[in-house]
Amino acid sequence: MSENQLREKLRKIEALYAGAKTDGEKAAAGAAADRIRAKFENARKQEEAREFKFSIPDPWSRQLFIALCRRYGIKPFRYRRMHHQTVIVRAPGSFVQKTLWPEYEELSAALTMHLADITTKIIREEVHAATQDAEEVNDTRSLR
Repeated sequence: MSENQLREKLRKIEALYAGAKTDGEKAAAGAAADRIRAKFENARKQEEAREFKFSIPDPWSRQLFIALCRRYGIKPFRYRRMHHQTVIVRAPGSFVQKTLWPEYEELSAALTMHLADITTKIIREEVHAATQDAEEVNDTRSLR
C-alpha cells in the first residue's frame, strides 16, 4: 500500500465514524472530523464525562491515540508516577465506546499493517530476502 493509499484509507475510516452517509460526505475528510467533534459535543451535553484509563505500550499506537483525542477536543493526560504507557481521558462513555476507541483500533490496525509491510520490504532488500519466522525443531537442547 502506498502512502497515498494509506492516507485515503485513514480518511475513509474517519468518515465511517463520522456517520457519513453519502459519497460526497465520505469524500470530505475535513468535514468528517467536524462531524465527530459535533458528536462529542452532543454526547457531552447528554451525559456526564467519565474517566477512562488506557494502557497502550506501543509508542506509535499511543501517539496515534493521543493525537486522535486531541483532534476531537479531548485532553489526554496521566497522573504523576503513572507509567508512560498509561493515558487517561475524561469523556462521555458513549463517545469513547462507540466512536473514539473503535476508530482508534481501526486506524491503528491500518497503520500497523502499513509499518509491517514497510519493515518487511526494507529487511528483504537490505538485510536478507528470507523474512519468515525461525524454524521450529523437535529436539530441545539445554540453552546456556
